[in-house]
Amino acid sequence: MRPEGRGPNVVLLSLTLVALAAWLGLDSVSVAANRIVSGTGYRVDEVIGAGGALATSLPWLALAGLAWQPARRHLLLALALVVLMLSALPGWLALSAVFLVDGAQARLGIGAGIWVVLFLLLLVMIELRSRLALTRLLGWALLLPPVLSMGFCLARWLEPLALWQEYRGRSGQFLGAVGEHLLLVGVAVGTSLVLGVLLALAMRRWPGVQKMGFGVLNFLQTIPSIALFGLLLAPLAWLSANVDWLSALGVSGIGWAPALLALVGYSLLPMVRNTFVALEAVDPGVIDAARGMGMSRSQVFRQVRLPLALPVILEGIRITTVQAIGLTAVAALIGAGGLGTFIFQGLGQAAMDMVLLGALPILLLALLVDALLGALTDILRPGGAE
Repeated sequence: MRPEGRGPNVVLLSLTLVALAAWLGLDSVSVAANRIVSGTGYRVDEVIGAGGALATSLPWLALAGLAWQPARRHLLLALALVVLMLSALPGWLALSAVFLVDGAQARLGIGAGIWVVLFLLLLVMIELRSRLALTRLLGWALLLPPVLSMGFCLARWLEPLALWQEYRGRSGQFLGAVGEHLLLVGVAVGTSLVLGVLLALAMRRWPGVQKMGFGVLNFLQTIPSIALFGLLLAPLAWLSANVDWLSALGVSGIGWAPALLALVGYSLLPMVRNTFVALEAVDPGVIDAARGMGMSRSQVFRQVRLPLALPVILEGIRITTVQAIGLTAVAALIGAGGLGTFIFQGLGQAAMDMVLLGALPILLLALLVDALLGALTDILRPGGAE
């Protein structure tokens, strides 16, 4: 019988071996003569030869060896190795650009192998963070070296990268789209927070409101986003035509108004549910003690119940914000702007790098919000700052 903790980490080992197979077997990069033509894919061995491909396999084999004997010091070494491998991926793209790209119009695309490897390495990092019991903030901080590596390589060697070329050609439009996306998400989350807290308080005071409120909010979640945009089109168009001040604000059947209403509708359920559960879950003994000290009802709520409920409420804000960041992309279909514009334009032009120009920032925004609000939630939990 193996000692506890000495058996192989099956999850880590499996992810590593699958990633190695993807690294060697899938196209790592692609090269196209210009933006219009399709690119030609290249595996690792086709870029640097069979010997070079074998050499790049050594870190993966080392990671598999560490997974086979997952003592804590081995897991720490594995985590450091994963960070180094993530940081080396931009360097591999730069090396591929030097070897393969020839011509001012040529473009270097990121192949399926890189995307699969990146995804699996991030899963490996999550597994290691969990095994090592690292804080959420420290886990996200480990991604800083790969980000800095990517920025350095972009500044020096990755000008032919197709994704970078798409950004440079639309940098002004891109920054405007980011601003529109963040504004729509911020207003939707802020509105749903205010409404969610008010609804949760009403549900606690009147049980009938609780049953009806959760029923309506659950029903809203079942409506597909595109269908909800369509349902809002006619009434908002009518209001715009008949109410002058709404028309002056720019309210119409398309644009920001239906997008904002839909986002608020989808955001209310997680916000209300987390707020209601958080306020209800406060220990009654703590409330009785506060009342015994002579606190009024409002003082008990502001100084006792709300602070104790705040971590769970923040979890609701985190879930709502991440959900809204993704849903806002769909709002581009009705002219609301945002990063979804690039996604749908790219799909229409069969330009996958333009799709990525919209999709990757949405993913990064969601990850950043998840990291920051998740870390704040951990700090506010009892004992979280220790």
